[in-house]
Amino acid sequence: MKHISLAGLDVSRIGLGCMGMSAYYTGAGTDMKESIRTIHRALDLGVTFLDTAEVYGPYTNEELVGRAIAGRRDQVVLATKFGYISHPDADAQRFDSSPENVRLALEGSLRRLGTDHIDLYYQHRVDPDTPIEETMGALGDLVREGKIRHIGLSEAGPETIRRAHAVCPVTALQSEYSLWTRDPEAEVLPTLRELGIGFVPYSPLGRGFLTGRIRSTEKLADGDFRRTNPRFAEGNFEQNLRIVDEVESVARDAGVTPAQVALAWLLSRGDDIAPIPGTKHVSRLEEDAGADRVRLTPGQIDRLSSIAAPLGNRYADMTPLNR
Repeated sequence: MKHISLAGLDVSRIGLGCMGMSAYYTGAGTDMKESIRTIHRALDLGVTFLDTAEVYGPYTNEELVGRAIAGRRDQVVLATKFGYISHPDADAQRFDSSPENVRLALEGSLRRLGTDHIDLYYQHRVDPDTPIEETMGALGDLVREGKIRHIGLSEAGPETIRRAHAVCPVTALQSEYSLWTRDPEAEVLPTLRELGIGFVPYSPLGRGFLTGRIRSTEKLADGDFRRTNPRFAEGNFEQNLRIVDEVESVARDAGVTPAQVALAWLLSRGDDIAPIPGTKHVSRLEEDAGADRVRLTPGQIDRLSSIAAPLGNRYADMTPLNR
């Protein structure tokens, strides 16, 4: 597996998003042994970059990742997130990036993950009630204490990124980016590149949509997040299948899978991008990691880049994004 640098943090250029092993998607939390096998196989293949968060479960995903990396911590670039749970407020699920909560959240994550430091610690969403400068000040203290190595933001807008970076260096921004979510290209990516900050796209396979394996929503469990996602809503979903059809066509031409095409397109966007496709199955992990070897032609890249935007917002509530 090739590696890239996110503002000095060395990571495999394809990571592993662990969220779906424990939360939000159909089948989450049903096979912990397979999830752990998947993480172990990722490390065997050279996928060093693992992503989790305290809110996934909550807490159970960090516990799972902690069990999986026990004895192999030195092989892992470990990323987790805070800010969706307010620990001073009895673990209420709301935005809280106050300095007090930052420290409480970190101590819990360190305990669950079985480690003495986090390699990349993200603010999960911008807290409208806490100035970003205060949050970054607290994170800077934790860097100086050696408890975190690098600071990240998630779904922050250009102004917030600049304000945060002026206080302490930001290593990476994590936001949704894929063939069906091109929003970061307008303002966020140019800002990151101006400041020398890396980019970590989550949901690089469009929440599974770009793999071509979801042709209806009938098999999605009632609690599956996609049931409430506007792009999977009746009417939008059927129209959005045209995007999958085009990805599948390019995949046939390239002799690879649709998932590998979608990831290879992302990798072609720059050497400062490390997508984190999520899966809880070894076979899917191996398929995703194989995208590292895929080389799309300029014509194929242009064809994919010309795909029209999907119908529907990427969340039912877009207000917490791009603050």
